[in-house]
Amino acid sequence: MSSQEHEQRRRLITISFSFGVATLLLIVKFYAYWLTHSAAILSDALESIINVVASAFAMVSVIMAYKPPDESHPYGHGKIEFFSAGFEGALIIGAAVAIFYTGASHLIHPHPLPNLGLGLVLLVVTAVVNLVLGISLLRVGRRTDSLTLIADGKHVLTDVYTSAGVLIGLVVLRFTDWQRLDGAIACLVGINILVTGWGLVRQSYHGLMDAANPDILQQLARLLTDSRRDLWVDIHQLRAWKSGNHLHVDLHLVLPKELSLEEAHTEAKVLETLITKHFQERASALIHMDPCIDKDCPVCARYDCSIREKPPGEQHPWSLETLTAHKGTGPFVRSSAKKDYPPDGR
Repeated sequence: MSSQEHEQRRRLITISFSFGVATLLLIVKFYAYWLTHSAAILSDALESIINVVASAFAMVSVIMAYKPPDESHPYGHGKIEFFSAGFEGALIIGAAVAIFYTGASHLIHPHPLPNLGLGLVLLVVTAVVNLVLGISLLRVGRRTDSLTLIADGKHVLTDVYTSAGVLIGLVVLRFTDWQRLDGAIACLVGINILVTGWGLVRQSYHGLMDAANPDILQQLARLLTDSRRDLWVDIHQLRAWKSGNHLHVDLHLVLPKELSLEEAHTEAKVLETLITKHFQERASALIHMDPCIDKDCPVCARYDCSIREKPPGEQHPWSLETLTAHKGTGPFVRSSAKKDYPPDGR
């Protein structure tokens, strides 16, 4: 079994276990609500419904995300993970609205809560189980680079924070007998998970729209700078986007124009291998090769070049700004419209 197949199996087992636990905890929380008629406990139970639905959807996403590319989906099916995270975020927002409405009703029309002690015990048990589950989901999600597992883990931990807030509030209620506190807690829970839901929707939107990831681009910039070869005159138009746990990179590599096609291909292959190995085979690179122009001579390290038009100088340092710049833009333009280098070639 390959490492990718092992990771896929691990993701599927983890998310299936999450679904089973979420279903069991949902039953326990609704039983606690049936005992106590507490709006705060109901708010916790309603969020657990979202956990169950989201876990079921996440299972489908994990299965689909790692199907191999086909004719209809040449870049694979990884983006289903962004859709899954957005769907889960939308469900959380819907639950937040329902919870806030229920809490407001109980705040305006408070009533005594029976069997509160037993209800609190059940909430403590569900909170502890969810804490262990949420940490496990985040750990596996980050290790396998799965947005679906990470989103599900964050959601489960949000459920833990919700349960903790509900527990604290209901303990205070039990000793103060201030019945309106039940509704107030539910309203606060609704506001809290609304923020979490919006964060997931926003993250999903950026992923589906192929928004630039500054962290990944900065990582690539460091990799290219540290591994620069003499024949790599320049790199520009560096772009990167993720589809599930797979990273797609494309860039323009400027090479000495006197190189043969075979030599140029070898340099491009070295760069491609460098990127894929750095990201543990979870990346692919598309490299467009550009021939150098006269203005590149001062920064070209190929001193024995037979067609050099200007004396050699020093390679200009690469940065995220120069690497991502388009041809004809940035501080080191390749257009004759601007002066690229000082007259002395340095």
